[in-house]
Amino acid sequence: MYIYFLSEAYAPWLAPYAYGIVLLGFTFFLFRIFEGWFAKSFNRPLFRHYFVYKKLIPSQIKILENDFEFYNNLSEKHKRQFQHRIVEFLSKKKFIGRGELIVTEQIKVLIAAIACMLSFGRKNYTYSLIDFILIYPAEFYSTVNNNFHKGEFNPKERALVLSWKDFLEGFQINNDNLNVGIHEFMHAMQLEAKNSSDIDSARFTKQFQNILKQLTKQEVKDQLDKTKYFREYAFTNQYEFMAVLAEYFFESPQDFKTIFPKLYDYTKKLLNFNFAGY
Repeated sequence: MYIYFLSEAYAPWLAPYAYGIVLLGFTFFLFRIFEGWFAKSFNRPLFRHYFVYKKLIPSQIKILENDFEFYNNLSEKHKRQFQHRIVEFLSKKKFIGRGELIVTEQIKVLIAAIACMLSFGRKNYTYSLIDFILIYPAEFYSTVNNNFHKGEFNPKERALVLSWKDFLEGFQINNDNLNVGIHEFMHAMQLEAKNSSDIDSARFTKQFQNILKQLTKQEVKDQLDKTKYFREYAFTNQYEFMAVLAEYFFESPQDFKTIFPKLYDYTKKLLNFNFAGY
């Protein structure tokens, strides 16, 4: 009886809070519907950030300014977003050196920078399928296929594995369309899109299908044969093709756009990439 009267006495006071919670939940529900409609209609998320407040320390910013050209080409607003994303990425991943390699601040920042560049147009950008980043001094032996690799993504172990020598060459030589960091992080992004149904994944899947449809058109096949623009490894399978496509998109955007304008456009939409002149 005591409990009954106590609840009766307090019920009027609780009612406004209950109404507020219901109203807030309904508003959020409507917002998610609108957000999904917007993404589907315009091929991009309604917004990419709630808040941007985390900053790199000066020594880390210096690494970007000295070694990562993409960062210097960003606007001040996008630089703040890029820093925030790198801080988030670094806080969520464990970097492990293999062989005699010692993981330095430069190694962590540059690997994070490549990952965040590739996912810069996405709302979800931290690669949820990766917990560990293993770095070897050079090519490493992989038990996946008993061969030497420059990089690999191992979803079972939630690990992305890189040869530091080849990773470094990937963005120091920025016009050869070879970038092992972009290539392997794209594989992680592909699998995430396949296993998820969020806004980024839906857009990725849609534009990926558009890219594959382009490859069935005779004029595109003829252009591929004529130009030999993409290296042969791209045609191993559809997943390798997309990973190679991402390398070409970032390393030779003007050539890519001129030779294969539709493939370029679909890749740009897939990544929602409208930064630094791309």
